[in-house]
Amino acid sequence: MIVKTLPPSSQLIQEDSRNGTNRRGELDVIDIVPEENGTQGLVVRRRSPSQTSPSLLAAQKLRTTAQPETLYDPVGIAAHYQNRKVQVVRRIFAVLGPTLSFAFGLWSDSKRGIVVKNDRRRATQLRELLTQLGPAYIKIGQALSTRPDLVPPVYLEELTRLQDQLPPFPNEIAYQFITEELGAPPEEVYAELSAQPIAAASLGQVYKGKLKTGEEVAVKVQRPDLREGITIDLYILRNLAAWVQKKVKRVRSDLVGILDELGDRIFEEMDYIHEGENAERFFELYGHIKDIYVPEIYWEYTNRRVLTMEWINGTKLTQTAEISAQGIDARYLIEVGVQCSLRQLLEHGFFHADPHPGNLLATPDGKLAYLDFGMMSEIKPPQRYGLIEAIVHVVNRDFEGLAKDYVKLDFLSPETDLTPIIPAFARVFADAEGASVADLNIKSITDELSALMYEYPFRVPPYYALIIRSLVTLEGIAIFIDPNFKVLSEAYPYVSKRLLTDPAPQLRASLQDLLFKDGRFRWNRLENLLKNARNSQDYDFNLVLNQGIEFLSSERGAFIRDKLVDESVNGLDALGKNVLHNFTSLLRERVGLTAVNETPAATVEQQQTLQHIKRILGILQETRGFDPVQLASQIAQLLVNSDVQRLGQQIASRFTQKAVARLIRQLLIT
Repeated sequence: MIVKTLPPSSQLIQEDSRNGTNRRGELDVIDIVPEENGTQGLVVRRRSPSQTSPSLLAAQKLRTTAQPETLYDPVGIAAHYQNRKVQVVRRIFAVLGPTLSFAFGLWSDSKRGIVVKNDRRRATQLRELLTQLGPAYIKIGQALSTRPDLVPPVYLEELTRLQDQLPPFPNEIAYQFITEELGAPPEEVYAELSAQPIAAASLGQVYKGKLKTGEEVAVKVQRPDLREGITIDLYILRNLAAWVQKKVKRVRSDLVGILDELGDRIFEEMDYIHEGENAERFFELYGHIKDIYVPEIYWEYTNRRVLTMEWINGTKLTQTAEISAQGIDARYLIEVGVQCSLRQLLEHGFFHADPHPGNLLATPDGKLAYLDFGMMSEIKPPQRYGLIEAIVHVVNRDFEGLAKDYVKLDFLSPETDLTPIIPAFARVFADAEGASVADLNIKSITDELSALMYEYPFRVPPYYALIIRSLVTLEGIAIFIDPNFKVLSEAYPYVSKRLLTDPAPQLRASLQDLLFKDGRFRWNRLENLLKNARNSQDYDFNLVLNQGIEFLSSERGAFIRDKLVDESVNGLDALGKNVLHNFTSLLRERVGLTAVNETPAATVEQQQTLQHIKRILGILQETRGFDPVQLASQIAQLLVNSDVQRLGQQIASRFTQKAVARLIRQLLIT
């Protein structure tokens, strides 16, 4: 494989919304100034194009040479270990031996009356065990370190050390990798490099350095013999998954596919050029979101096993006391993270699959900084729309629609009988709306669904595992900061905004299903949708107005248009009835014209509709972007729009027909 020094995305000049300068040209970057009291400061300084030494430039020209294949190849891995049975058996016993010993120790302690969950000695042993077993098991421990609802506090404290406090490997090996990958020894590449790594994680360790041009950077160097250790574990686990899938009939999920998906991501994570490209793409898609910060990649000093990126000095989100001491609201940053995750999962489909606390930092100026872009994944558009539809159906307790969503998402085959599954969904999601994370969160819903999937013919598609990993990890941080954090309440404003503004046919169909039932318009649903949508950060009244008119006047909006015309006529009719009722009452009671019959007012149902319309108008007035002067100008422009005129003619025609019919009926009765 030919490894490129500069990926295509890094050659583009991207406009940096954080400072208004070009991201890849001359720009303002952040220098980090640590302070003695533990807080951090940021100093903005102008960065000029790199001034690389001649020897390093010469070495960089030699770096575009053939490298070993870096993609995950389960067939090739199986062939590699086919004739290495002894090595595989040795690894199995290396894992089983200490694991069974640790489990026996826990059992023995519990029999002797020791409270295992409060035993720091055992918590330390668990961390050391996972560290000993290698990167695959360390990642399991990292996932558990974000679950205070599952792991006792003493164990949680130990497992958090797996995020960036693993045993480092010798500097000599790291320096050798830098020399091999960048073509020059560290002293020629960097002006400064910390004497020891400042953090050591599952796949590599990080040094703090400074470039010759003065920028402070983080230098990540890969662990030695990493590929061999991970491939043998993946090989063993894949064979175990295949055996379970074949022998245990109750397991219908594609366990091998799920493991292969994880293998793909881990192998990509071991290629730092790929990680740099991920960081570039992440910035382009999400760097514009308010209070999201993505560090710079320095491509001149990056290759397959060495990554040089902008140094970010910040505080882990789980260090709430330190964050509060800096005057930063940790809960707000979690809200920012949730909104960013929603866009990752539901808008662009390119998402961070490993958002543990070591990869999410609160910067001193109150931004949420993302680190480590090795483990990323993608969701295809049909799956993204299916997830949005599923959220809508959960919130609105439409469990028949939810069952159909699971068919679209490949959890159920199209020929599955959904009749018994619909009430089962109702039991799982009955209290979902508005429930706090402490009582009903993604993890608890996942557990309930796991039992459901065991009972009914569900199959778990491979893409689902990394989505759940990402959401459950982020949710674990949210629980740590605020046990009452409401997942659906935070997600629904964004989903509401998407339903109102996204022109995709799938979401227009969801909007139609949401607003109509048995041919009747549900004003309360529209009111709830608008109320939630206005809380979304990028929701704008003018955008909704323009896209709404465009949709209603198109063929795709014919059904909703016809129903809205009917509802508009009914609303005008109800309003006319009330006006006429009040007028005739005035004539009879105040003027004394008893010969005038009192006209009946609008029905109770019509009165409720009028109240909904009144509240909706109030919501629109409070929505970001609402400006009466600008709205008047827009209405004037809309009045000359042929599609709008046709809508107005339909409403006027039907209202006139209804008024004439009522007049004739009244005359005949008289």
